[in-house]
Amino acid sequence: MSKKTIGIFVGSLRKESFSRKVALLLAEMLSGKFETRLIELGELAMYNQDLDDNAPPAWTAFRESVKAADAFLFVTPEYNRTIPAVLKNALDIGSRPYGQSAWSGKPGGVVSVSPSKMGGFGSNHNLRQAVVFLNIFMMQQPEAYVGGAADIFGADGKIKDDGTRGFLQAYADAFAAWIEGF
Repeated sequence: MSKKTIGIFVGSLRKESFSRKVALLLAEMLSGKFETRLIELGELAMYNQDLDDNAPPAWTAFRESVKAADAFLFVTPEYNRTIPAVLKNALDIGSRPYGQSAWSGKPGGVVSVSPSKMGGFGSNHNLRQAVVFLNIFMMQQPEAYVGGAADIFGADGKIKDDGTRGFLQAYADAFAAWIEGF
């Protein structure tokens, strides 16, 4: 039997984003049991229903990538107490055309990452609110908020803080169990 595939979505477009660094570490932690794929969001034009009949190629490729995933992991920063526009746009594109959502019926999880001490609490919960409608079954516990992100990475871009690494490993293990039991 082939490995299940986890589609990983990073809510930040910045090349050296904290969220991307955390996503790459989680992908590494999960790669033994699962195939992990970062599904990029930067090339997606803003959703416009007028384009559904003749969707841009990037939308079609994105929807196929979402459909091919068995589970979803969202790693996101917080912008103004909510999710970044690029992530909301991806949710919208994957949910359309109406009645053809690529998201529906699959398990998911969210890790929010922020330089603030609150760890992206607002974006974490805002994302959860949005994906309920999309019928993604989000793992409820443990919750994952990574605060103080500016201080946990070394000059090499790797997490230098053993406590954070251990926390993320515990999250990855729980997420793996969530997917396997789904």
